[in-house]
Amino acid sequence: MRLTAYTDYALRTLMYLAAHRDRLVTISEIADAHGISKNHLMKVVYQLGLSGMVETVRGRNGGLRLNHEPEDINIGRVVRLTETDFHMAECFDPSGNHCLYSPACALKDVLQTATTAYLDVLDQVTLAGLMKGGRAGAKTAPVRMHAAVKKDKKAA
Repeated sequence: MRLTAYTDYALRTLMYLAAHRDRLVTISEIADAHGISKNHLMKVVYQLGLSGMVETVRGRNGGLRLNHEPEDINIGRVVRLTETDFHMAECFDPSGNHCLYSPACALKDVLQTATTAYLDVLDQVTLAGLMKGGRAGAKTAPVRMHAAVKKDKKAA
């Protein structure tokens, strides 16, 4: 199973905010640090704001911050909030299932069990758990990644 870019950006945003708890952070700052689209990130932040995970402060000196402690933000909940579906195969979609094996196939049950196990693991993880590598390391890693992306673009 692969997460969408939308979910990836939501998780990166939450991790960035957790690493910068001491101040407000702007969407531009997060987008620049990760080398991602500001416009796409605005949609992600909007949904995180609606969910209550992120507080958005408007105005000239506005920005974003976590609205809860990192240990209270569940990664399974974030993934469920941001992913559109968990259909691993055609047989999960009753309106578009054209598989000949569906009536007697055990694969659907196996895939459902795997999806449930996947989400169960994510349900055991909090944002704080993701940040255990240390706040300082989390603050500098996105900047290094962005610098590497810039070098690759210049070389191309």
